[in-house]
Amino acid sequence: MENENQHEEFMRIAIALSIENVSENIGGPFGAVVVKDGKLIAKSANKVTTTNDPTAHAEVSAIRLACQELNTFDLSGCVIYTSCEPCPMCLGAIYWSRIKTIYYANTKADAAKIGFDDQFIYEELDKPMEKRTLPVVQMMRDEAIEAFKLWETSPMRIQY
Repeated sequence: MENENQHEEFMRIAIALSIENVSENIGGPFGAVVVKDGKLIAKSANKVTTTNDPTAHAEVSAIRLACQELNTFDLSGCVIYTSCEPCPMCLGAIYWSRIKTIYYANTKADAAKIGFDDQFIYEELDKPMEKRTLPVVQMMRDEAIEAFKLWETSPMRIQY
């Protein structure tokens, strides 16, 4: 049963993870908690620098753990509590995982003030590919399309 006290309880856990991560020199000031039916399923802090993995943001790490715990790639019915408004990568992961609601504490503007500014990514996504800072070059589509054709008829095909 969702209620205001539960929301605050889970957000406090996400915030505590973010504070602990910095206080113990583990990583960036971000924490996230995945909850289903009022039960904590997974929690994680940012692990980018400790794992040398630029995708190990708190939200992505918590989603990975939740998927393992629930043995599924579909987190429908789950909610995520995160100590900061999700970056574009984390937001994409949240959408892909089908989490139903995001609760966040700090804003992306708060994050930008301390050096975690994702505005350039939002701006890059608005540009046509040929105008982006990072070169994007398509090649070998005729060969690569074979995997897509196989997928269309595969008996192992799972919709996601």
